[in-house]
Amino acid sequence: MGRLRTNSGLAEDLLIELDRDAGVPLHRQIEASIRAGIRAGRLRAGASLPPTRTLAAGLGVSRGVVVEAYQQLVAEGYLASRSGGYTQVAASMPPVAAGAGSAASMAASMAQPAARSVGFRGGFRVDFGYGRTDVSQFPRAAWLRSVRTVLTTTPNDRFAYLDGRGVPELHQALCDYLNRVRGTLAVPGHVVVCSGYGQAISLLIQVLARRGARRIALEDPSSDDDARVLAGAAGLDVVGIPVGPDGVQVDALDLADADALVLTPSHQWPTGGVLSAAARAEVIRWARRRGAIVVEDDYDAEYRYDRSPVGAMQGLAPDHVVYCGTASKTLAPGLRLGWMVVPPQLVADVAAAKLLADRGSPVIDQLAFADFLGRGEFDRHLRRMRPVYRRRRDALLDALRTHLPDLRPAGIAAGQHVVAWLPPDLDEAAVVAAAARHGLGIQGVGPFRIAGAGPGGLIFGYAILSESAIAEGVALLAAAIREVRGS
Repeated sequence: MGRLRTNSGLAEDLLIELDRDAGVPLHRQIEASIRAGIRAGRLRAGASLPPTRTLAAGLGVSRGVVVEAYQQLVAEGYLASRSGGYTQVAASMPPVAAGAGSAASMAASMAQPAARSVGFRGGFRVDFGYGRTDVSQFPRAAWLRSVRTVLTTTPNDRFAYLDGRGVPELHQALCDYLNRVRGTLAVPGHVVVCSGYGQAISLLIQVLARRGARRIALEDPSSDDDARVLAGAAGLDVVGIPVGPDGVQVDALDLADADALVLTPSHQWPTGGVLSAAARAEVIRWARRRGAIVVEDDYDAEYRYDRSPVGAMQGLAPDHVVYCGTASKTLAPGLRLGWMVVPPQLVADVAAAKLLADRGSPVIDQLAFADFLGRGEFDRHLRRMRPVYRRRRDALLDALRTHLPDLRPAGIAAGQHVVAWLPPDLDEAAVVAAAARHGLGIQGVGPFRIAGAGPGGLIFGYAILSESAIAEGVALLAAAIREVRGS
């Protein structure tokens, strides 16, 4: 799938990228993107497309533009309209006219042992601990409907032991969702269901070590509670790749001499940088030269507020990229639901490692999530939560501008946390300690560095805090910083 520079938005439920400077009408770009997705198999027969109003709002275009695109694709036989206004991918794809270029080419030419919730600590008036999601918003009624459906309709054999990859229903539902929304090239036979990212990276490191890997490269800074610990326990050397404003610095990869690279390319943790299209292409070239594996941790990908769309790297090189996703930040970490889309050469080994680890993830939860995805409940939940988190993010940025204008927020366009870089006169550790004395829980970037050097910064997790609590927390931080400065 082509990756286009855009100055538009991404429809929340369908990966469509628009270039308003390309000189190509917007409805033609929408047609080309959907047509390419159908031809490539990312949108399978019978898959429902978003309503025209929803898609138009997500892309920032008029509804008429989307209606025109849908109508053209219906006329060509790619889409089918149903009574009630639903539009779906047609049951069969029309033949490609002789001499016609592919839609993908046309689009391109338009040029965890411990969860990240360790950021939470009790005993503070306000805690900006990172890695938490607002579980009070869990869609209980919709989830209950899916559980009831599973318990009343699932064949008996689904409740027996299965292979290590999980239930087929969830494999298909995940492929439909990821190919539609994240631009992956996932096929059901390459999906392995796991118990969150922690188990995903554990299984992958075990498999890579058994296959002869000796060194793993991690972003610097990066989380210290999963890959770093697990790689050391497996006897792998760990090397840090510096992270800049736009994510990992790819020019340092060749010097790393690594067999695998773990990335958070869509929203780097913790700095929030987004890996550019050129950098992604260079990472893929590096992986192919080295015969290396890239582990794509696609955390926070669903929560975008005001940035251009970014598809998954897996869609660029499914033979070298392991895609990892979970329901921890979108629904609830207590579900312990995660998934990997694994390159074909690793599927059997990863599935065997999963089977050895725990005989497979709970079947009822997998089937419920498959039904939840298939009914469109996951899309609806995300649409409901995006403005909630955006309001909290905006409250944080407003409070920082008011009380601490010399802090520089970064990574603000997506996710559930913000990093704010400190001015040179403030010592990170001193600020964190002073904040604790004032009843504020907050963590610095320093403890997550591998090389141990870099500017001071603070990590503000805002997902579970009310707007008033966020304002109070920033006021407490301002008082702490005044104490550090002696004013």
